[in-house]
Amino acid sequence: MIELDGVPELVDPVMVAAFEGWNDAGDAASTAVAHLDSEWKGEVFAALDAEDYYDFQVNRPTVWLDGGVRKITWPTTRLSVVRVGGDKPRDLVLVRGIEPSMRWRSFCNELLGFAHELGVELVVILGALLGDTPHTRPVPVSGVTSDPDLARTMDLEETKYEGPTGIVGILQEACTHAGVPAVSLWAAVPHYVSQPPNPKATLALLNRLEDLIDMRIPLGELPEDARAWQVGVDQLAAEDSEVAEYVQTLEEARDTAELPEASGEAIAREFERYLRRRDGGGPAAPPGSHATESGDAAPFLRDTPGGRTRPPKPQRPETTDDDAGLAEGPADSPEGSEDPEGPEGPED
Repeated sequence: MIELDGVPELVDPVMVAAFEGWNDAGDAASTAVAHLDSEWKGEVFAALDAEDYYDFQVNRPTVWLDGGVRKITWPTTRLSVVRVGGDKPRDLVLVRGIEPSMRWRSFCNELLGFAHELGVELVVILGALLGDTPHTRPVPVSGVTSDPDLARTMDLEETKYEGPTGIVGILQEACTHAGVPAVSLWAAVPHYVSQPPNPKATLALLNRLEDLIDMRIPLGELPEDARAWQVGVDQLAAEDSEVAEYVQTLEEARDTAELPEASGEAIAREFERYLRRRDGGGPAAPPGSHATESGDAAPFLRDTPGGRTRPPKPQRPETTDDDAGLAEGPADSPEGSEDPEGPEGPED
């Protein structure tokens, strides 16, 4: 029995989940959920028991000293709640952890138990994969679902993927079978610059999430970090003629394939985001740019150098022996060098 004493009644709650590991190229998805938790000061109310789901020889705990006392910190999968006010309040249940090593069905059932008890109306799972996409263009984000009705009403793609899958695909199917509306958002990370962090992909996921759930998400320093990341990659590519030529080939292929999109739906989405940010209060950024928390317009494509050249990697959620039984997940899940979803695009 899941007991949620102390968790307030939520308003139109949406569960947003991301898992480090195979489905998290460049740490883009897990960093997006960490950003939401940080900006809205999420309150942790539960953590899954790591003994049930993780292999600690693969993902090891760490020992540290606290005032001369040795303590153990275990990686964890946590659930937190953020309360979002405003004219159209909507609360979020954030799930941030690591792809489990075992008992995936039980893992998903436990998360669905929390979703049921909290009255979650929609589950959004974030993922990131490696792809043939140039770092100089907007990050492609695909929205997919297994529910044909949901695909039609939310203008999403009904997934047709067949092949190996990760916890993102398993959790989405578990939601579908349980009758819980579920969507997966996948960001494509350039395979030639796959190391984390990738703030540009994180920013793209948050922008698409903002469109999907129709709420303004504070971006903090992400636009600045995305600009700095792209400038750094530009400089590295310029130093290698073969890489520069390859990037140019990807740019030409991308521009040719997406010309109709760039002149239609993409512009409409940018304008809708501009209106939402304007209505949310404070100075608004013009269409085609992304506002920072200060309200300044901050276009993140092909900008001049500025900000940090290497954004810090957000710290993984952790618990200690003092957390009164809140158990954890593994510390790190190494990511393969190949696109986990294959050439056909993201799986469900």
